Amino acid sequence: MSVPHFEPVRLVSKWTLPSDPMTDQSRPGRKRSEQSRLAILAATLDLVAEAGYGTLTVEGIAARSGVGKQTIYRWWPSKADVLLDALATKADLFVPIPDEGTFRADLAGFLGSTFELGEKAQVADTLRALMAQAQIDPDFGKRFREDFLNRRREALGTIVERARERDELPAEVSSRTVIDVVFGTLWYRLLATREPIGRDLAGELVALLADHGASTAEIR
Repeated sequence: MSVPHFEPVRLVSKWTLPSDPMTDQSRPGRKRSEQSRLAILAATLDLVAEAGYGTLTVEGIAARSGVGKQTIYRWWPSKADVLLDALATKADLFVPIPDEGTFRADLAGFLGSTFELGEKAQVADTLRALMAQAQIDPDFGKRFREDFLNRRREALGTIVERARERDELPAEVSSRTVIDVVFGTLWYRLLATREPIGRDLAGELVALLADHGASTAEIR
């Protein structure tokens, strides 16, 4: 099963929904509208793709999404949190948690999609910006770990624990270490070396973790 190629503009257009008069922000105490939320997240990704994180403002997000600034501040404490929600939602949408019957196949599907998404310039720059913000803002750092880092670890953890139940992992290697190898490699390349990440690297990790280095995985 092939993984479709997504461009930022296509993602934004997919998330942009027609306006709904029932979500008018003048209604006090109403529940958060999913339609408005997706419009805000799409606008945020669009703005970051156009000009980068440094120029992103809540005012700009409000103008692009058509949702009031006060509504955005009521739902998120900062622009970084809006972008965090947008990136987490994008990852949930486009990175599957496959169940193909073997650890190798499941890992290949998950890592292929993860690293293909991560190698896109917009996504890579967003990840770096959020990680940088997490280092200088402890409160945001906690939310970043809980709402994104741990969320992605839990997704991979589902695959790893399933493999452990099938006796496909060495007993002496913990699930946490397997997950650390994957995301440690991803973040090291993103933040330190800036070397390419993508399906080739995903294949090497599949070979390392599922084949014990015997061969390079075929990433579908």
